[in-house]
Amino acid sequence: MIIEKATVKDADELLTLQKLAYRSEAEIYHDFSLPPLVQTLEGMKKDFGNQLFLKTVTEEGRIVGLVRAYAKGGTCYIGRLIVHPDFQSQGIGTKLLNEMEGVFNARVTV
Repeated sequence: MIIEKATVKDADELLTLQKLAYRSEAEIYHDFSLPPLVQTLEGMKKDFGNQLFLKTVTEEGRIVGLVRAYAKGGTCYIGRLIVHPDFQSQGIGTKLLNEMEGVFNARVTV
């Protein structure tokens, strides 16, 4: 699997993945009004203006993981970390977090 920067062109696929991944949480809490579930495509596209999105892509080109983050005052704030339910418990989330930390550490030390 490859981790790379996501672009606005990925927004539709990322939003679909986000809603799929958060559905199980909504079912647990009986709350389908969670922000990740009600976010619109326009809202996601707007988030690209102030957040860095990294995605995990399979060899077949399927996006199965996503993490987003932004920096403020020298601190990296991790947003939503999402892994497709069929790909969970394989270390994808950990790899995404490590990659994001590496990106922001490089920015701070430069």
